[in-house]
Amino acid sequence: MKPMKKATTLALCAALLSTCAAATAQDFPTRPMRMILGFAPGGSTDLVARVVAQKMAASMGQQVVVDNRPGANGMIGAELVAKATPDGHTLLLSSIGPMAINASLYKMPYDIVKDFAPVTYTGNVTNLLVVHPSVAATNVKELIALAKAQPGKLAFCSSGTGGAPHMAVELFKILAKVDVVHVPYKGGGPAMADLVGGQIAGSFASMPSSIPFVRNGKLRALAVTAPKRSPAAPEVPTVSEAGIPGFTVLDWQGMFTTAKTPPAVVNKLNAEIRRALAMPDVVEKLATAGVEIQTTSPEEWGGFVKSEIDKWAKVVKTAGIKLE
Repeated sequence: MKPMKKATTLALCAALLSTCAAATAQDFPTRPMRMILGFAPGGSTDLVARVVAQKMAASMGQQVVVDNRPGANGMIGAELVAKATPDGHTLLLSSIGPMAINASLYKMPYDIVKDFAPVTYTGNVTNLLVVHPSVAATNVKELIALAKAQPGKLAFCSSGTGGAPHMAVELFKILAKVDVVHVPYKGGGPAMADLVGGQIAGSFASMPSSIPFVRNGKLRALAVTAPKRSPAAPEVPTVSEAGIPGFTVLDWQGMFTTAKTPPAVVNKLNAEIRRALAMPDVVEKLATAGVEIQTTSPEEWGGFVKSEIDKWAKVVKTAGIKLE
């Protein structure tokens, strides 16, 4: 084939592919969609999923079914999406554990980077550093001093090994150079019950679960783990400004679909989800539940997830965390 004819043929092929991709995105979705969660109903991720699914169904003309598949620290649900048909009809709303921290703790049935197409960040659930009122510390610096005076004595609970509250404890130990004990529970409810009851000194608990007890005086809030103060508790400083510069733990959530889904379809999903999350009634409903909405492009979201995998791999290695 002559060079000129070859170039013309290649140009025509590229144009046809572009036209097909545009048509695919324009027609999408062609059937009901499934939004999978690796968690049980009732949590903040479940709330975000159901609100977004309702708005997407209304605007896209197809039902969006929320499918809870709890188990294996969120990996059962994620694996279903990793192995789904790459056409955008199967979505995964997941969080920091299954999509970042687990990579350093488990032999995983999927590759977070290779097996998923990032769609968008959806938001963060702010975590509070809280202590029982009996603990002789009213701020982060006093807590650090207390921990150094009583090495190995202060216990911090979490909802389980490998989640954001657990990782916050480990990062606290590393950056503050203190020896505190992590006590994993089988869920946030039992952990909070023992904390409020005084059996545990403190926790890096989620805002939705802990703020009611702060407001009624059963817990004392010392700081938030986010990089900026929370609108839900503006009087509470960040851990970074309260005494540990650089301390940030974002208990984030975000949307993914299966790898090799056409970019035009991914971009359409991104636009629909961001539109839903910008609606005033959605913003108000999620803010009340302690969810701070944040959205990105697919590329920005993918880059952030990679950086979180690297960040927590270093924490897991430095802390010497082993699953029991």
